[in-house]
Amino acid sequence: MKNNMVLRKNDEVIVICGKDKGKTGKILKVIPDKQKVIIEKVNFVKEFIRKDQSKNVQGGIMEKEAPIHVSNVRIFCSECGQGVRVKMQTLQAGEKTRICYKCESSIEKHQ
Repeated sequence: MKNNMVLRKNDEVIVICGKDKGKTGKILKVIPDKQKVIIEKVNFVKEFIRKDQSKNVQGGIMEKEAPIHVSNVRIFCSECGQGVRVKMQTLQAGEKTRICYKCESSIEKHQ
């Protein structure tokens, strides 16, 4: 599987479909093998923890963030104020940078 994800850790993204549509958050973890990302305070699921006295774990129900597929999120451009597609642009020095499709501003400088 070819890895051509433009999303990176600490990017500000917006969810474009699903139960959390419209929510924004920062990417905590990128899983390129499965094409998924974990976003801060988005897509909470309940996890049931079993009580374990040997590890001193109390047990109960805990909520944590679950992965979301990359096709369901877009990078949030603060210039445009919405989720946008991103294109790669090569600078004169030979380094690549991510550019907003709508306003042509750099995504890297917003972070």
